[in-house]
Amino acid sequence: YHAFFDSAYVPLCAFTLSKNHFKNYTSSFINLSNFYGTETQAPKTLEAINNRSCGWFYETKPDDFKKIPSSPIAYWLSNKMRDLFIQHPLLKDIAISREGMTTADNDQFLRYWWEIPFIKIAFNISSNEQTLKKWYPYIKGGDYRKWSGNYNLVVNWEDDGKAIKNNIDEKTRKVRSHNYNNEYAFRSGFTWTLISSSSTGARIVDDGFMFDANGPMAFSSITDKLRATALINSNLGKELLKALSPTLAFKHGHILSLPIINDDKVNKTIESNVIKLVDIGKKDWDSTENSWNFNEHFLLEKKNTTHIFNSYTEKNKVFRDNALEVKHLEESNNQLYVDLCSLKNIIDCSVDISNITLQSNPNYRYPTNISDDELNQRFQSETIAELISYTIGCMMGRYSLNSEGLVYAHSSNEGFKELETEGAYKTFPADDDGIIPLTDESWFDDDATYRFKEFLIAVWGQETLEENLQFVSDSLCLYAIKPKKNESPLDTVRRYFTTGFYKQHLKIYKKRPIYWLFSSGKQKAFECLVYLHRYNEATLSRMRTEYVTPLLGKFESQQRHINDQINNASSTAEANKHKKDLIALEKKQSELRDFDDKLKHYADMQITLDLDDGVKVNYGKFGDLLANVKEVTGNKPVISG
Repeated sequence: YHAFFDSAYVPLCAFTLSKNHFKNYTSSFINLSNFYGTETQAPKTLEAINNRSCGWFYETKPDDFKKIPSSPIAYWLSNKMRDLFIQHPLLKDIAISREGMTTADNDQFLRYWWEIPFIKIAFNISSNEQTLKKWYPYIKGGDYRKWSGNYNLVVNWEDDGKAIKNNIDEKTRKVRSHNYNNEYAFRSGFTWTLISSSSTGARIVDDGFMFDANGPMAFSSITDKLRATALINSNLGKELLKALSPTLAFKHGHILSLPIINDDKVNKTIESNVIKLVDIGKKDWDSTENSWNFNEHFLLEKKNTTHIFNSYTEKNKVFRDNALEVKHLEESNNQLYVDLCSLKNIIDCSVDISNITLQSNPNYRYPTNISDDELNQRFQSETIAELISYTIGCMMGRYSLNSEGLVYAHSSNEGFKELETEGAYKTFPADDDGIIPLTDESWFDDDATYRFKEFLIAVWGQETLEENLQFVSDSLCLYAIKPKKNESPLDTVRRYFTTGFYKQHLKIYKKRPIYWLFSSGKQKAFECLVYLHRYNEATLSRMRTEYVTPLLGKFESQQRHINDQINNASSTAEANKHKKDLIALEKKQSELRDFDDKLKHYADMQITLDLDDGVKVNYGKFGDLLANVKEVTGNKPVISG
């Protein structure tokens, strides 16, 4: 077999290739006429054909392909790398892998963990005999991430998966789901993302998870698990996987075909490195609200400062150090493999900072085509946006400054008053009804903007409030919203709440929001957030009586005031300005009256939610009272007559 290739390993010209192999690899070949020209033309680069050192020429014996499991035509692999497959045991010799379950109806059987009552999720169980609850952590591939993370789904496995196992196809009368792998369910192991655009990332999985076809798992001893994860995430492992799976679909057969490099001294170092890498990765994952182990926003970890800027600067340095530590450990593993396998000048040991898969690493988190300044500005802006998200959580009672982790994530507001009585929210009181107004003017003393100011005082103190508001405002204007001249910091925060917060919330919670935005419409006469887990049949009625009806009265008072200003205007220009304000107010009044009518209609319906049905189903029950309905449910709002 001889071939010429360009720098991206695309074949330009090939000889002695069997018909079957040609069919299998057609997608990798470019049109040969691009190299030779037309049939009547001589080759465009004939000199290259006679120059085997051009860097585009590869030569190997057909039997060499047999050294690699399944004999893929991995023409670019060096002889030393091919020999690894016959010199060392394969992963299948020390581990067992399973493909993972297919539920056949993810909308029915899978949820993000934050959609449902937290108490219905069973964590850390080790066998199928302990399945006493309804929901269980579920592995389903996810984004490219190494060492730990991508754990945010749960599956309905109540009564040993009774609902899934009895999901019958109406036409064939056959069970639609398959691959339950009960004997391997809830066992610790390691997983990887099945399909990737470039390479896959392996992650250690503790006890308590079921797993999906897109998130297959392998099981082995603790030390073998660490070694396998290290190899998959190494530069050597990536190159070997490219040979085993040219399509970048990394099935369990490809992973099990990797050679496991044996050397006791080297293995101990690699295992030690992996333990550190997993620990850093886990802490990074748990620092975000997407993790069920999230405790508090990281800017609150340092209680010895009165300035958010100092908290951010100090924590940002920790994040940079973490990224550099991961880079060092990964490069150390790469070097150990290269030295052990004599692959110097064949495998590059370096790891680009953009491949350090930590959410706290801006180079991984954001596109690589923007400058370092833009990366840092965006990270600072989103950090403050996430702080604001955590603040809303404290307002709603989901979190508390008096305890770490989730405080309230049940259903229908049940048990909330008891928590208040017990002093769960002593330092920063949670909202009475789980309704937080978002208004462009200060109509209510419990709106999001005022409560955010109170939060800053509770955490960082009264004396530095203005400085902290300025830092928050400046940070938001770096990326989250556009800066506006002559705007006070508090007004910038208010503008973020009314224009930017919900976009960020939908992004953080993957279009399955837990704080729902009720909106009167385009004029934004009235908007408020309602906490999903505290919603109950009385919520809409309370929204009317506590906020909408009083706001209608305030609009009427403001209308009279503006009319007085028009009548007493000292100039035509001044009168015209007030008339413009009056027109804008009248539009809001009209919108708010319509909203009030619809709100009354839905309040009278006494809508109940079954959180097990998920946000996608429940969000669609309120017609067009809610914002972004199509984005969440996939359908336009259904208006109840």
